[in-house]
Amino acid sequence: MNTWRVLRALVRKEFIEVVRDPITLAVAVLLPLLLLFIFGYGLSMDVEDVPIAVYDQDRTQDSQRFVEAFVQSGYFRLHRNLMSPREVDAALDRGEATVVILIPPDFSRTLGSDRAASVQLLIDGSFSPTALIVSNYLAAVVNRFSTGLAERRLAELGIDAPPPLRLESRVWYNAPMKTVNYIVPGLFAVLLMAFPPMLTALAIVRERERGTIEQIYVSPVSPAVFILGKIIPYAAIAFAEMLLVLVVGTYWFDIPFRGSLALLLGASLLYVFVTVGLGVAVSTVARTQVAAVFLSLVGTLMPSFLFSGFLFPIATMPYVMQLYTYVFPTRYFNDISRDLFLKGVGIEYLWGNLALLGLYAIVLFGAASLSLRKKVAR
Repeated sequence: MNTWRVLRALVRKEFIEVVRDPITLAVAVLLPLLLLFIFGYGLSMDVEDVPIAVYDQDRTQDSQRFVEAFVQSGYFRLHRNLMSPREVDAALDRGEATVVILIPPDFSRTLGSDRAASVQLLIDGSFSPTALIVSNYLAAVVNRFSTGLAERRLAELGIDAPPPLRLESRVWYNAPMKTVNYIVPGLFAVLLMAFPPMLTALAIVRERERGTIEQIYVSPVSPAVFILGKIIPYAAIAFAEMLLVLVVGTYWFDIPFRGSLALLLGASLLYVFVTVGLGVAVSTVARTQVAAVFLSLVGTLMPSFLFSGFLFPIATMPYVMQLYTYVFPTRYFNDISRDLFLKGVGIEYLWGNLALLGLYAIVLFGAASLSLRKKVAR
């Protein structure tokens, strides 16, 4: 048997099924209740324990007190001390720190004079709501520190002077802090998780309901070829959807794109196979089309909204929920998409997420082939 000829026939058959039988989605009655629980446990807009990195060029007691003011506020934690300007860029690019504090060499000397000392705070603005909240927290800490210095000077020297510290903040990656700049890149991950898994699951469950899948069990078609024949059409549809969303989202909403387009398309293709692989996994559990729709919504779409970092920062969730987010591939592609759009990073920063997506796809395809092989053997 010519494997490629069989694969082409299966792919052609599946495309015809898609054209002839458009799917109408039904919303389950229990979905509002499910949403209530998911939003109740997963939604939190509080910002705390923000990681900061410090590049202290002064290294005096005054600069140490200044850094301690942030840590003692309860909103920030000192992640690491930086030793060079190159480490400043790396700390933000890798996402190790949300804020980098740059203290100039003459910080302490300037505080002891009548001049205002300048301190620069670099804020990761990839997620603009968090950046805005963090910026307000930073301003409050600096103002409190500056007021304390002024009061100390008045008590010790009798000098009534304005606060001696001037704050200069600059937001990186999303300078205007426009919500659309981080929403649209995140939508790519969510939309690709919305329909491809459901369509793939419905295609296989439909075969089971009609009884035609039994013909596959008794035919010489290998499980791997059958699954590829199911996956490829929906992967092509999903990739076309990705291209459409990419073009419209970038040009219609005027979203800046700073990364590699080839890297984004390659990561998208890998993610597409993960999404349709999840549809195959759903089909091994569901026995009816209604069950397939419900399981797809519960297992893929809803978690992609809540546990991928698309709407709510993962760092603000309870620790148990943060561990839970590692189960969903949407988290990895969401990071890839936003890092490419907003930060323009290269593969040296994204290879970990790409490797996890590749492993996800291999495991799903292998598990589906093994499951089908067992059924054929019965």
